[in-house]
Amino acid sequence: MKKLAFLLLLFPCMVRAQFGIKAGVNFANVTKASSINNSNRSGFMVGVFLAPPSKGLLSYNTELEFSQQGYNYETNTNTGSVTLNYIIMPHLMKIRITKLLQIEVGGQVAYLLNAKADSNKTASSNNPYAAIEDYYNRFDYGAAAGFEIHPFLGLLIGARYNISFGDMYKDRYTTSPGTTPAFIPDVNLKNNVLQIFAGWTFGKKEKKQKVRL
Repeated sequence: MKKLAFLLLLFPCMVRAQFGIKAGVNFANVTKASSINNSNRSGFMVGVFLAPPSKGLLSYNTELEFSQQGYNYETNTNTGSVTLNYIIMPHLMKIRITKLLQIEVGGQVAYLLNAKADSNKTASSNNPYAAIEDYYNRFDYGAAAGFEIHPFLGLLIGARYNISFGDMYKDRYTTSPGTTPAFIPDVNLKNNVLQIFAGWTFGKKEKKQKVRL
């Protein structure tokens, strides 16, 4: 009975809530990785979002995204790229600057779905490396900040910068000498990603009510 009452109270908010879809391009890299001469690599992101109704200056929304990230690397003997596919859930507070522009800031958590290394090093039957996913931490967390422009109707265009606080991979020194791939440097990496995206918002916007004297 309590659950039914909660759903009845929540239902009007869900009906008025705005939801939408978005997709864009990622420009991904990692921090503190000079030993592998890392550089940016591009990827993509797609996601959905839900925003409760709001009439004021502040609002918030929750998103669920698939984000393709990673980095390029180069050592004395090896070059290649690493692709990291994450499911990310950002929780963002939005500040309305004008009717068309709003800035956003918040936190996010992420889960690594899979990882892949594209390397020019020849694989052999006695390759000592473990599966690449075994080197990386599955869970990540960090912060995000950016802006969105809403030019007309439900269209939105925006950019966001995501930076991780969690270590990207597990302690390399727990492995035996010679069993760590070249794309893992002597320092721990952290994701950072610039996203440029576009999307569409569905649902009615809250209209300000006129005050009658």
